[in-house]
Amino acid sequence: MRVLLTGGAGFIGSHTALCLLEAGHEIVALDNLNNSSPEALKRVSELTGKQATLVVGDCTVEADVEKVFTEYGPFDAVVHFAGHKAVGESVSIPLEYYRNNLNSTLVLCNVMKKHGCLNLVFSSSATVYGTNTQVPLHEDLPTGCTNPYGWTKWMNEQILTDWSHAEKDVSVVLLRYFNPIGAHQSGRIGEDPSGIPNNLMPYVCQVASGKLQKLHVFGNDYDTVDGTGVRDYIHVCDLANGHLKALEYAVEHKGVEVVNLGTGEGYSVMQLVHAFEEANGIEIPYVVDPRRPGDIAICYADPKKANEKLKWQATRTLTDMCRDAWNWQKQNPFGYHGDENK
Repeated sequence: MRVLLTGGAGFIGSHTALCLLEAGHEIVALDNLNNSSPEALKRVSELTGKQATLVVGDCTVEADVEKVFTEYGPFDAVVHFAGHKAVGESVSIPLEYYRNNLNSTLVLCNVMKKHGCLNLVFSSSATVYGTNTQVPLHEDLPTGCTNPYGWTKWMNEQILTDWSHAEKDVSVVLLRYFNPIGAHQSGRIGEDPSGIPNNLMPYVCQVASGKLQKLHVFGNDYDTVDGTGVRDYIHVCDLANGHLKALEYAVEHKGVEVVNLGTGEGYSVMQLVHAFEEANGIEIPYVVDPRRPGDIAICYADPKKANEKLKWQATRTLTDMCRDAWNWQKQNPFGYHGDENK
């Protein structure tokens, strides 16, 4: 297959690019480099010995999307990663999140339709389950969100579902991610957040490296094994393989499928911290802060549908995730930028 990856130079996009190239497919990434780096795809090319083509452009700009289809197509399928992704930021600038995340999908679908490319895998999120407390979370549960970022994922799911119902040749797989962490085992590609990380693992890694003083744990009074929030952490390479399986499914089946990508096992914040300390021989200093609004106690996936429909399951352990994340951080203390002025 020849596959377009929107947002393909980002954390999950670059790992998926590598996975697809290793499986014998061709990829082109369209990325505006707002929260990513061309260095990621350069390293993907070096690791695979195959071309990871980067086109710099914005998915909300129809001329940019049209250009990539005209000059680099035809494409058999698209994986749509592009979008703003910080929950806290989405609360501060909701209009920008709705504009960017919805327009990118509308523009992309219109250009795909024009060029007869009707297979799409969409990067959704477990945030669409809102405050559901029934775990494990399965795809038939009611949905709803607690922040604008989550609502953009929810609305995009609805847009793509309606498109697939209206156009009988359209195939859409909506992948609801849980908590991607880790990095490629080579340590050459990984998560490179701008500024102070929003997510737990890169924060832990920056504390381990001395870049940040201590970890902030938000709440230790939840009804969990140790009072800290429980989440389903999935290795980014397992997640990337899930996209490969979703693409294979999409080209063989019409219509829409909603699929969780998670391990089906929950770990608390402190369990992750202790696993990181044990895997890497580093102590992580931390302080307990009040709960954050909107956080829930426990969230983990029911991955049965992914196992059955996509023939996929996560294989890497929490220890693997902690080891690989630290290996990336050690080799790239300032990310892809390479210096402390990032």
